[in-house]
This record gives sequence, C-alpha cells and structure tokens, in this order.
Amino acid sequence: MSKQFPTLFSPATIGQITLKNRILKAPQSSGMNNMDGTVSERAIRYYSDQAAGGAGAIIVEYAYVDDIGAKSAHCHLGISSNEHIPGLAWLAECIRENGAVPAIQIEHCGRQKFLGTQPICGPSAIPWPKLWDQYGPQAVPHVLTIEEIQTIVRAFGDAALRAKLAGFELVEIHGAHGYLLTNFFSPTTNQRNDLYGGSLENRMRIYLEIARDVRRKVGPDFAVTIRLSGTDYEPDGFGIEETVELARALEKEGIDAFHISGGDHHTMIHQVSPMAIDICHNAWAAAEVKKHVSVPVIASGSITLPEYAEEILTSGQGDFVGLGRPLWADPEWPKKASEDRPEDIRPCIRCNEGCLERTFFQYKAVTCALNPQISREGELKIKPAEQKRKIAVVGAGAAGLESARVARLRGHDVTLFEEKDRDGGLLNEASAPSFKADIRPFMAYQATQIRKLGIPVIRHQADLEELKDYDAVICATGSRPIIPRIPGVDKPIVLDALSAINQPQSIGHQVIVVGGGLVGSETALDLAENGHDVTLIEMLPQIMNGVATTDFLAYSERIAKTRMKIMTDTCLVSVEDDGAIVRHARVEEKLTADTVVIAIGLKEERILFDQLIAADQEAYLVGDAVKASKIFDAIHTAYRTALRV
Repeated sequence: MSKQFPTLFSPATIGQITLKNRILKAPQSSGMNNMDGTVSERAIRYYSDQAAGGAGAIIVEYAYVDDIGAKSAHCHLGISSNEHIPGLAWLAECIRENGAVPAIQIEHCGRQKFLGTQPICGPSAIPWPKLWDQYGPQAVPHVLTIEEIQTIVRAFGDAALRAKLAGFELVEIHGAHGYLLTNFFSPTTNQRNDLYGGSLENRMRIYLEIARDVRRKVGPDFAVTIRLSGTDYEPDGFGIEETVELARALEKEGIDAFHISGGDHHTMIHQVSPMAIDICHNAWAAAEVKKHVSVPVIASGSITLPEYAEEILTSGQGDFVGLGRPLWADPEWPKKASEDRPEDIRPCIRCNEGCLERTFFQYKAVTCALNPQISREGELKIKPAEQKRKIAVVGAGAAGLESARVARLRGHDVTLFEEKDRDGGLLNEASAPSFKADIRPFMAYQATQIRKLGIPVIRHQADLEELKDYDAVICATGSRPIIPRIPGVDKPIVLDALSAINQPQSIGHQVIVVGGGLVGSETALDLAENGHDVTLIEMLPQIMNGVATTDFLAYSERIAKTRMKIMTDTCLVSVEDDGAIVRHARVEEKLTADTVVIAIGLKEERILFDQLIAADQEAYLVGDAVKASKIFDAIHTAYRTALRV
C-alpha cells in the first residue's frame, strides 16, 4: 500500500469487477494494428508493456463497430466481425497475464473520419472543419436514415458481445470527443427534426438505444461503461447540464461507470490539452456528473502526476482516474507511484509532439517525445553493453542528461561535463513562462536520475586534452541564438530571446520581438501576459510557424486576451537607440521601443565535435547540436545514440 497515495492504490469495483487500484489506462488510438483491423504482434507488445506498468485496467483503444463508416484512422483496431475475435482474445489474455483487467472501447467515428473516405456518416450534413479543409465536399457526411441508425445501434451491441467472447472483462462505449454519438448529442452537428434531433430527449436517444442493446447482449453482470464529454466546448454545442441529464438516463439503462472527458476534434485543446491549458482540465466535469449518479465516475484529462490523481479522488471529484498520455511517457507510472517513488516517474509534459504532430496527424504509429520506446516495445530496450567503456557526455541539457542516463544504465562509466552552474540547458528558458510549467517536473526527473545513478558532473568547459582519455564522447553542446547582421543589432537595447528570459529586469515596457516562430511567439506571449507592451514582427504571412497544432490553438486564445500587436510580412531593417526600423509592403516604418528582442531561431553548436573528429576521436552528436529543434528530437537522438555507444 502506498503511503503517499493511499486512495489511488486502494481497490475498487466497477460493476462486478474489482480493480487493484483506481488507475485505468485511457483508450488512445495507436496506429499499430493491421490494416484490416486485426491485432498485430506490435500492438500485443505495446499493450503488454502498458499492462505490466501497474494500472488496474487497460482500456484498449477505440475499435470500430462496423465495416461501413465506423473506421476512423489508419491501422484502426476492428471489432466489426467475428474474424477479429481471435486477435482480440490474444490481446485480452496478454493484458490479463501482465496484471491488469482487460477492457476495450467500441466506437463509430461519425464525421471525424481521419481517412477522409466515404461513407462519412452523421446525423446531418455538417462536416468536420479540418476534414473539409483537407478533402472539400468529400468530407460532407451522409445523413443517416432511421433504418441506418438502428443498424448502427445493433452493431454496437454485437461489438460488445464480441468483446465479451474475446475475454475482455469490461466494454466502454465511446460517446465523447466528437465521434458519432456526440454528433447526435450536440446541436453543433445535429440539425434533424425527427426522433433523433431537436429536443434533448431526441438527441440522447441513440445513446440510450445503444446502451440498451449492449446490455441485452452482454447480460446483466458484464461491466459496461461509457465515455462522455462534459461539454464539447463548442459555442453552440452542449454543456454540462445536458451531459448530467444524459448520464442520469444512461444509469437507468445499466451503465456501470461514467468516464468523463471533454471537447471534440474541432476543440482539440480541450480533448488533448497542451501545456498552455490548465492541468486536470476536465476533472470539474467529472465532479459535476458524480453529484448526480450513484455509479463510479472516472475522471480524465491531463492528470499528469500522482499527487493530482490522489487529490481528485480524495476531494470527491472522481472514483477512478483515466491516464492516457502519462502512460505513454512512462508505462510504469502506476508501479513507481505505488512504491512511493514519484520522483522516478518520467512525467508527460503535454507537448503533443510525438502523440499527435509526428504520428497521428502523419498516419504513423504513436510515439512519445520523452519515451522513444513507445511503439518500439522490445526493439529499443536498454540492455547491458557488451563491453564497459569510459564515456564523456558534454552538455547537461535534455539530450546530455538523457544520454548520460541511458549510457550509465547500460553499464558504462559515465562522466557529465557542464560549464554552467545549473543543469537542464535550454529547458530552463523553455520552462520559464507560466504556460510551459509542465516542463519543470521533467527537469526535476532528469536531475534525480543523474543523482541516483551516481553520475559525476564536472562544472567546467571540457577541452580536447581532458577528453582524450575517454573511449567516446557524446557532444550535447546544444545551440545558440542566431543574431542577424543588421545595423544597430549591437545596441544596448537589443537582447536575444534567451537573455530576455534570463534577464527580465533588463526589459523595458515597450518591446519589439523579432521573429514569430516558436521561440519568438512564446517569448512575445510571455512578455505580453506579464504587462509589457509588445509588438511581434514576422517576415512570413503568419506567426507560430512550426508550432504544434494544439499549442497554436491555445496560444491563439491567449494572445487574443492580450494587447499584443502582430505585424506579419514584416522584416527588421535596423535598430535605433529608441526602437527599430521595419519594412512592410515595401514601406519602412519606425517602431518605438525600450527593448528589441531577437528571436529568429537557434544555430547548432558543434565546434567541440568537429575538433574531436579532427583529432580522430570517437564522438557523437545529440540534441540541438544535431539540429536546433524540439525536445522530441533531443530525447530521441540522445536515447538512440546512447544505445549504440
């Protein structure tokens, strides 16, 4: 029993099943199954590792219920045919063998069909905006007839029965996140005037019919839950009051627990919240539903740390917690928390870089910025090195710390060199804004691992003479700000973005930020939210180029609440003593400012690496020293390099 998190690790029941703790792996599309929806060996390895991490139950990703329009994404898991049962049985058995209750979510994608192939089904001919932008008129949903709706209802019941036959102990109906059921429930997407549209009673009808059919087919003792969005966060959508009424009606149909989330794909920042959105983002909705039902409620959404989960449970906001991205960042999150060592949990930073940007949006299997092993289970494990070597790691930023950690776990003798008096590299600056505070627990995690592994840190700049006695050198020397060759750029009012973060006392009230990419946009937003009068200039037609989709949406909302002035298609001509000259539409203009912040990007720092190669010494580049980029690249290059040194 955990002393720090006693409620989180107490047993509890859903329906007739007892879970060893209050943690459920929330269902998330993986992109790891076969094209025909059958279970792949890759998916087996992935879910086996997830189950071995200590969660009470694993809810397998959404499985499509029919072969007509239910399939949403690439390599989507299927439960639409008895042909799927053998693979699903294998999957359920592996989850159970690894210590967790096997559960599965069943769904119909409705208008949110990433594949963009017809038929796209919905209650009304209102397309998902993202799909319309990509496919045009092809994205307009086919309006379901009443007969077709009844066919889908029966398909959910049949799918639930297949889950039971396959050996799953719980089935969850997906009624959230903008998929088919919420297309009926939300006035945003339902403009029908028949039995399935208009009044709340009609808009919830398909939910009740599906719950009834599922319960009839699986029997009274099989656990059935449903996932609901507390609200879809659409201006003309549904709110928590209607969700509460829906939950009360569903409880009467035999639903054993409610899994509460929020948002849809159009309001993605409320469904898969980035770090600019508050933590435990939808726990409030779970708390509200819990007031009105007598069965358990599962809270979910950005519950990144075990102390947050414990607080949700002890404060009565939920009876269980659903963890999605946190179990990608660290599948052993439950195990480590149960052993009262939360400092060893690699915490999700909600960057959405691996799980959305570079995978789901690009039709690849899911991965994680902080955990390169996700989707590569069994392939990228840390194994003892064949021969112990003396390794120097130069630079204690994210990449250097990860390189040192992995190399030490492989058995090497590792020494870390860092000329600054603090570790973390550019993560120190990256985590400074309040809207990027999620990075701070990850920095603490990295520092803790270095300390626990006993890796010595030498606090000075490493040179060739000092490094010649090492068998190999990993250069994690990072990057430095790019300063353009522009008249006046050396004036006292000019700071680079990193200096601006580290020297806030040097920044005047009126600030010009030059560069509207990731670094510039975040710097400008942070300054604007802290009371500065900010003008952001960008030479391209829009700002936030290269920013993750969910960050773009969240930052846009925050920027709209400030007085920041944005000038696109604008370039810096020169810096004056009291401002800057900029050019827009071939016209030059003087902007008055106390401070000019240069944030046009970073350049790789690889002088040491070049010197080592010239001296014929074994050396490797990792992180920003390879290419100035994001934390995903830092961790992945570091991890893979340390595996082969």
